[in-house]
Amino acid sequence: MTHGLDAARLPPAAPGLRIGLYGGSFNPAHAGHFHVSRLALKRLRLDRIWWLVTPGNPLKDHRELAPLSERIATARGVARDPRIAVTGIEAAIGARYTIETLRWLRRHRPSLRFVWMMGADSLVSFHRWERFREIASLMPIAVIDRPGSTLSGPNAPGARALARWRIDEPDASRLASLQPPAWIFLHGPRSSLSSTALRNRV
Repeated sequence: MTHGLDAARLPPAAPGLRIGLYGGSFNPAHAGHFHVSRLALKRLRLDRIWWLVTPGNPLKDHRELAPLSERIATARGVARDPRIAVTGIEAAIGARYTIETLRWLRRHRPSLRFVWMMGADSLVSFHRWERFREIASLMPIAVIDRPGSTLSGPNAPGARALARWRIDEPDASRLASLQPPAWIFLHGPRSSLSSTALRNRV
């Protein structure tokens, strides 16, 4: 594979660890991704975070998408914390949609306590994701505030559909142990960086 066997493997993890799953194109990875991950590690009391570098988001234009191997290499350069691991497992297992990845992980790593992570901008379009309700039923979800999505995220169709399972921010450290569906919206210092803006700047 062009992205290398190492990138196609799952990071090592002992049974019972609390793992945040942060999926995206990472086109390119930047300090904002790192900021979100550090915030989640602290607030959610996670042991690790795995950056799942996707072959390509079905809802986005792929014409400006850099090769997977390049995006993985850049992400590893940005993820300057030993608790953050970068993997291209989605390409290795042939997953096109998030739901396929999460089903696979639950089946192959049943002893790990996963939390799906996303920015508030992704929550705005979450109702358009393939089987978004099933995603919420598979593992708890942490939504991290993003500039411009503080109000639109929690009021989006997907958030309204899952409103009764939202937990309060003071309970953030409990999220990884809760039976899904369960989700939280985390406020805090926000990064204005975006991959789109970085590509346009280049």
